Amino acid sequence: MSGADVWLFVKQFGTPLASSTVFVLVLFIGFCVVFGFMKTKKTAGGSARVVKSLDERISHQAMVYLAPSAPHGPADQLRAPELLEAAARKS
Repeated sequence: MSGADVWLFVKQFGTPLASSTVFVLVLFIGFCVVFGFMKTKKTAGGSARVVKSLDERISHQAMVYLAPSAPHGPADQLRAPELLEAAARKS
């Protein structure tokens, strides 16, 4: 088997392999991009395909999240007396 035969074999085998690989990659990346952009729609609307929570589906309003500094519930766990005493002892 000469070098020309090997090159012909590689060319005949590599060209369809490369083209099918490129086709599958383009198809996959295109699918991910198209459906990725669809997920960035407003989620609280009536026609959106993405629902982040059941509350959004029922109320048709986007979720309003608390600020990190807002107290959470009847007792703010980050400012509990035990933690404040321990912090005062350390400093």
